[in-house]
Amino acid sequence: MSQATPLPSHLVSHISQTLNLPPNGVRAVIALLDDGATVPFLARYRKEATGNLDEVQIRDIAEQSSSLRDLLDRKATVLASIAEQGKLTDDLKLRIEAVLDRSELEDLYLPYKPKRRTKATIAREKGLEPLATYIYSQTPGPLDIASLAQSLLDPAKEVSTLEEAFEGARHIVAEWISEDAAVRKEARSLLFDEGIIVSRKTMDAKDDQEKFKMYYEYREPVKTIPSHRMLAIRRGESEAVLYWLIELEETRVLDRIRPRVLRQAGDWTPQLNLAIEDCWKRLLNSSIQGEIRLELKRRSDLAAIETFRDNLEHLLLAAPAGPISVLGIDPGLRTGCKLAIVDQTGKFLADDVIYPHTGRTNEANHKLAAILAKHNVRAIAIGNGTASRETDAFVREFLHGNGLTHIFRVTVSEAGASVYSASEVARQEFPNLDLTVRGAISIARRLQDPLSELVKVDPKSIGVGQYQHDVDQRQLQQSLESTIESCVNRVGVDLNTASWTLLRYVAGISQRIALNIVSYRDENGLFRSRAQLHQVAGVGPKTFEQAAGFLRVRDGEHPLDNTAVHPESYGLVEQIAHSLAQPLPELIRNPQLLANLDQSAFSAGNFTLQDILGELKKPSRDPRDRFVAPAFSDSVRELTDLQPGMVLEGVVTNVTKFGAFIDLGVHQDGLVHISEIANHYIKEPAEVLKVGQIVKVKVLSADTKTKRIALSIKALQAPASGSRKPASRPGKANRPSPPEPASISEKLAVLSTRWRTGQSNSPVN
Repeated sequence: MSQATPLPSHLVSHISQTLNLPPNGVRAVIALLDDGATVPFLARYRKEATGNLDEVQIRDIAEQSSSLRDLLDRKATVLASIAEQGKLTDDLKLRIEAVLDRSELEDLYLPYKPKRRTKATIAREKGLEPLATYIYSQTPGPLDIASLAQSLLDPAKEVSTLEEAFEGARHIVAEWISEDAAVRKEARSLLFDEGIIVSRKTMDAKDDQEKFKMYYEYREPVKTIPSHRMLAIRRGESEAVLYWLIELEETRVLDRIRPRVLRQAGDWTPQLNLAIEDCWKRLLNSSIQGEIRLELKRRSDLAAIETFRDNLEHLLLAAPAGPISVLGIDPGLRTGCKLAIVDQTGKFLADDVIYPHTGRTNEANHKLAAILAKHNVRAIAIGNGTASRETDAFVREFLHGNGLTHIFRVTVSEAGASVYSASEVARQEFPNLDLTVRGAISIARRLQDPLSELVKVDPKSIGVGQYQHDVDQRQLQQSLESTIESCVNRVGVDLNTASWTLLRYVAGISQRIALNIVSYRDENGLFRSRAQLHQVAGVGPKTFEQAAGFLRVRDGEHPLDNTAVHPESYGLVEQIAHSLAQPLPELIRNPQLLANLDQSAFSAGNFTLQDILGELKKPSRDPRDRFVAPAFSDSVRELTDLQPGMVLEGVVTNVTKFGAFIDLGVHQDGLVHISEIANHYIKEPAEVLKVGQIVKVKVLSADTKTKRIALSIKALQAPASGSRKPASRPGKANRPSPPEPASISEKLAVLSTRWRTGQSNSPVN
């Protein structure tokens, strides 16, 4: 790989100050990233160098350094362009080199940027620039303004009157004002701080379902508009239902610009004031509005991507049922329920179809009994699509009637399963199987290990995003990929059972190397050690260094190969075992022996030593929560079964900036608006709820016509005591569950819950 250009020290300091991180840690991270290190590797195995920075901080540093390098490249282009024009002064060069903001750089470059033909260009061609210079410079000359204008009249150039001369000169002055970096910065700041976003319904709007009704006549400050409302307005604009603009009182802008332009009074003052007004109306307003529109999109995109990323992280790190044999059921009514059996390793064993909902119940009972007995099934995973509740009821009655209490049933989200079943990955895995069988296999495997199975699906098909098709797709993809990478490496990967789709997210491993690992495993049998990776094509020293600590070899030749201890630290662990006079395998089997360890006897860094000791105390521990199956109410199967006041158990399927969606098992998610989540102040729902969390909710309303379900968690909580203080946002891995049920209060919150019925991006207040 090519070596990245080192970042200048003043920019390293800038990153350190911007992110409030130690300069040495920032410098080390940038150097290690430039040397080819991955973020998970740095966060886990280079804590001494980075000062124990976590993945989020390291990714922030990577993003900042990349952005600043792009800025440096742009500066070089700008400087070269201005120098080529012969207009690069020492002062301008210093100002450009000192800039740390892209907008400010473009403002400085604007006067020298190649332009299309403008009114100012035409005025210059008519010879009116001397008059414009007189007005703009505000310096008295040998002629007064009227005499100077008179001297420039030329009917041949279509300048026959003084007014024509003044108008042309004002066009030139207006352009100069619009290109003034300080003026642009002032206008941009004012529009951000005091501008009002105004959206209205278009004349020929088609909004039969009134998704955008609340935005037909809507106003909200630029400075405070939440990301989801900005995205909703933008969606309405893209669907030709809405148009929007930014309003600002013209006198406010002119009062701020005028002192920056008009330095002293003179005969030029009336013309200069007219030029300032013309500049704002004709040039600056539209230009700055365009910039702020882009900034609002960038800001709302980032918030939506962050929400998607957090939801995806919680979904990927959902508790696994573990290595047990599972029957996956892709439910259906007329077409039947597709069955697929996988063993404890996820290997496909058999498939079948039953028709319990079309009068063939006895046949379905016999088939189900036979397949469960033959394959020693421990769990049944039922997809949550069409006929899910009917199938769940059938399975429940079957298990109860046959005394099969050792088998548990779970409803599993099948979001994205159909996308997977038709994908190239699925065709490679099961080339001879029908799409519906592949879907049932995916449902079964999702119960065993959500992470291993969901990495095969495009995250945008999983259904936990917010306006995901409206945001910057490249940025979204990069963010989701980094989230998957983080989750995969946090959990660790079994080298002998992982698919190439999972292996490709291990730090340092590309898709090509992942495929090579699987091919090597197919040809040579199971890996016996991590060291054996060196024999795989494409795995060099750097790849091995980055990946080895995140790969696990169960029952291998070296006992540490099934832990998160990196091979580079094996010698240190052996020293620890030797100091305790214990064989290494015995130390791993009996971690309590570490209580007698004198940690001061080892030269390793404190972070490294503590991580190793933590791993030895709980080798191969899974960071994910313990698996708990939700218990849907047997009496509630359809939306019509819901009644206000009911208290039900559900699963959080999506968390947005305005609320959370809850699966109650009725084929339509309900919405808990942010105002119904807690009795105390919360900035956003993610402070309290996360995807996959099991919660108790109270039904506020259920509208069968609009398919809207309004829920409350707050109604089941005791009133908050004391003053209402903003709650600080807890760490992502430790968000609290809602308080236990106590008192009851109601508030009508009828908001769209079409999240997973084809209208997932419907605007919601």
